[in-house]
Amino acid sequence: MKFNTKTIHGNQQHDPSTGAVMPPIYQTSTYAQTSPGNHKGYEYSRTTNPTRTALENALASIENGKFGLAFGSGLAAIDCVIKLLNPGDEVISTNDLYGGSYRIFTKIFENYGIKFHFIGMENTESIESYISDKTKLIWVETPTNPMMNIIDIEAVSKISNKHQILLAVDNTFATPYLQNPLDLGADIVMHSATKYLGGHSDVVMGALIVNDKELADKLHFIQNSCGAICGPMDSFLVLRGIKTLHVRMQRHCENGKAVAEFLAKHPKIENVYWPGFKNHPNHEIAKKQMSDFGGMVSFVSKGNKIEDAYKIVENLKIFTLAESLGGVESLSGHPASMTHASIPKAIREKTGIVDSLVRLSVGIEDIDDLIADLDNALRLI
Repeated sequence: MKFNTKTIHGNQQHDPSTGAVMPPIYQTSTYAQTSPGNHKGYEYSRTTNPTRTALENALASIENGKFGLAFGSGLAAIDCVIKLLNPGDEVISTNDLYGGSYRIFTKIFENYGIKFHFIGMENTESIESYISDKTKLIWVETPTNPMMNIIDIEAVSKISNKHQILLAVDNTFATPYLQNPLDLGADIVMHSATKYLGGHSDVVMGALIVNDKELADKLHFIQNSCGAICGPMDSFLVLRGIKTLHVRMQRHCENGKAVAEFLAKHPKIENVYWPGFKNHPNHEIAKKQMSDFGGMVSFVSKGNKIEDAYKIVENLKIFTLAESLGGVESLSGHPASMTHASIPKAIREKTGIVDSLVRLSVGIEDIDDLIADLDNALRLI
């Protein structure tokens, strides 16, 4: 079954009791038992819920995995992964990553004795020098947020396999439409399903997908024990979003390319960060492991003034100034004060997240309107 069909039919079945094409929203907390412990596969909705099960099956299908788990948020999914570790364990993470990931790593889990190394992974050879017998996990984002760096998943997986270390990949920016980390050797794929998988800015959710049953059982045990689940209505919304993922991503990619090329030619723009450019440092890796280059674009205007960044995002009319990304509507953001504000300024700037950086989530509106909107805002700086 090819991807465009998987998004609609993958691991899905019509409701056996009614024939409903879409899984019903099972808005229930508990389930009747004929005798103690004798039930129909569901006993309490923190543990499992039929609507959530349908979503988890779909998640596994589109990521070419065997087991999917849906969480109350992307950070809840990350929290579950890190809870596989013990005090004294170490994690190697990319240094350009979502601010919330950095925050939970440093402000929560470092307090429990887990050590994190934040390094550039564009050159994967740099990873091995940080590996010790305490290293238990490598955490990868690619493309990275917000600098759009590309990390070679297959090359990192060879390193993780060699040292018997878990490899987790945040696939939020790429989505399964563009990239399948499990096929490239990753052990765990993470999504903020709030973003492209939901696709309509109306739900907050996270997801994990794995192939190994023992690992899946461990993750489910943590999820059930800690309660970081999503509800049936949210499960229904993301399942519905997945069914149009392929057609939405086509337009996100088309519009992202047009916006990136417009900005690259604009006289007021200094740098544009988008992996589809031939001069992107890891463009060839992006071509190898992705089917297209996505709808996320970051840029810096000439002069590197924070005032200009503010003026741009405050004067865009179609691009909404807001947190998040991946919805059908175009969004703009100022990473230094919004999504990455939890990362100290000196650390941010080492990875290129300067105060003048603007990040765009290019939606699926008419491209002429999007470019006109950007052009009008840029005239004001």
